[in-house]
Amino acid sequence: MQEAGIVTLFRTILIILLIYYGFKLIARFVFPLFFKRMMKNVEKKFNEQQYRNTPEQNNVKEGETVIDKAPKTQSKGNEDTGEYVDYEEIE
Repeated sequence: MQEAGIVTLFRTILIILLIYYGFKLIARFVFPLFFKRMMKNVEKKFNEQQYRNTPEQNNVKEGETVIDKAPKTQSKGNEDTGEYVDYEEIE
């Protein structure tokens, strides 16, 4: 078996520090590139969604009123069903 000496301890600490600073250096360059790419994708999706939701403005003349939503139609019930009674007391 190997004996744990001061040299082995020093080498272990040195390896840990090299890994730590190596990761820190790589992260400084890689993470910003990753976030830039991610933000471009989010911006692209947002612009596509925004373009899809905007109405065509080429057909609208100045001063013309445009209604985007159709009015709700009231559906009438079956005419032969009779009158609806909310509450009737029975004695």
